Order: sequence, then C-alpha cells, then structure tokens
Amino acid sequence: MNVNDNKIRIFIASDHAGYLLKRFILQQMNKYDICNKGCNSLFNVDYPDYAHIVANAITNNLCDIGILICSTGIGMSIVANRYQSIRAALCHNLESVSLARKHNNANVLCIGAKFIDSKLAINMVEAFIKTDFDAGRHLIRVQKYN
Repeated sequence: MNVNDNKIRIFIASDHAGYLLKRFILQQMNKYDICNKGCNSLFNVDYPDYAHIVANAITNNLCDIGILICSTGIGMSIVANRYQSIRAALCHNLESVSLARKHNNANVLCIGAKFIDSKLAINMVEAFIKTDFDAGRHLIRVQKYN
C-alpha cells in the first residue's frame, strides 16, 4: 500500500458523539477516497456497531485504513483491536499518530471527539494517511502481535 497517493481506500465511522467531527473531516478531506460508514446523525447509537463495520472492511480488504471516532476513542479502539488484522491506535497528537504508523504499522486511527479539536483532527488524519511504516526492527515486533 502506498499511502502517499490518493488511491488509498479509507473508511471512516463514528458514533453519535463523534458525528460532528467526522462530518467536518469528510468535508475537509475530500481529496482522498474516504467512505462514510455511519453514523449519520446525533441520534444515540452503539459505537461497537460502527467499529465492527470498519474492522471487517479492513479484514476483508475492502479498504486500506480506517478512522474511528467516538467520545473518547477508547471504546472504538477496544472493539477494533479484537480483530487479528487490526492495529488500532488511539492518538491524541501528531507525534502519537506518526509513531503509531511508523513503529506499529497502525491501520486504524481512533480519535476521541471530546479531546481533539477539528483542526488537530484534520492534521492527525492527514499525518496518518501520509506516514509510512518504518518496518526494519519494528516489523519483527509487529509480527509478534498475533
């Protein structure tokens, strides 16, 4: 996967608490192929339902990376990481995003809408998309995850 081109397939989903931030990201990041997988309102929903959609899509090669947003990002990351092929990272700043991609080959970015403002979220998503896995000594470690 070459993350430095616009051909990367990205699925994004949120629960109701992450809906507004997700909507903002979709509006701002339209240069990428980002597919909205719900939810589509502020009406209360269960975050695991949306984490499963994105995790299943990556597992079945329907997309390359995922972005999951809920109130804290914790619930989404817990659910997504139940899948063997998922390496979901809950990130709070640009450095954690960079290291999640470079060192852990993260394929899902989890964001807590309560803690991340819209400008930082855009920068985090952009960094997640553009940062490549360093492999090398990190590959050996990532292979030990399963």
